[in-house]
Amino acid sequence: MTRRHCPSLTLHRLTARRLAILSALLTGILGVCGSLAAQVDSDGLSATDVPSAAPAVTVPPQKVTPGIPASPWEVAQAMGMPFTAVFAGASLIAMWSAIERIVLLRRRRVIPRAFVERFLMHLRTGRMEKTEALAVCLQNQSPVADVFMHGVRKWGKSSVEIEQAVIDGGERQISLLKQRLRILNGVATVTPLIGLLGTVIGMIQSFNDIATADAMGQAQQLARGIAMALLTTATGLLIAIPALIAYMFLAGRIDSLVMEMDRLGAELVHLISADALRERAAAAPQEAKTRRTSARPPISG
Repeated sequence: MTRRHCPSLTLHRLTARRLAILSALLTGILGVCGSLAAQVDSDGLSATDVPSAAPAVTVPPQKVTPGIPASPWEVAQAMGMPFTAVFAGASLIAMWSAIERIVLLRRRRVIPRAFVERFLMHLRTGRMEKTEALAVCLQNQSPVADVFMHGVRKWGKSSVEIEQAVIDGGERQISLLKQRLRILNGVATVTPLIGLLGTVIGMIQSFNDIATADAMGQAQQLARGIAMALLTTATGLLIAIPALIAYMFLAGRIDSLVMEMDRLGAELVHLISADALRERAAAAPQEAKTRRTSARPPISG
């Protein structure tokens, strides 16, 4: 006899099998999720607990590197006292020499216009003799009066002798006028060299720091030598440039004054030389006769 299966029984068996498979899958999925959650929690705890468990590392405070020196005191400290003292002395000497020469090289002091015009006018008209001319020059005591005095001492000599005396007096005055200019020229020449010396010393100091302290990557350890190198050069140029400008200005003024005194000395030579005095003596009677003739009343017819 053939065995017949009941449909309802078969359906119940399939349903039970499916439920068993689904429950197994759900159980596996839940287990995997639980393990993953446990792993994440363990990782998070370890990540947060490691820094707290590790010993604290104390970082030393970084030294703040100073900026570019702005005040004179900071510049003096960066350069060092020896270079500061040298530059201060050079600037004071240059300033004093420039002011003193500007005051003494005034035109009205070197070549007083009123004295020169009156002196030459009296010589042209013959109203001044040798002794009186010497007294006037000694009383005035200006550089051009000293040049005139050297020429007046050769009164009545040849024009060559008087001209040589005027040249000698002019050279003496030129050396006196240029007396302080040598100081300005020296300051303008020496201060850049002192600045260059400071640059060399500063660079040597920086390379020494690199060699001894391994300061290639630490700029604050190299800043002192580099600041000294740059500031000494800049300070030397700041002193030398005005000193050179003052020297050129005063040298030009002296040249113009010397040219003016040379012109006045040449005119003096033509007024007091022997030839000029003879011509004036010969022209004097003729001028007197002309004056008397012009002063005589006309004859009425």
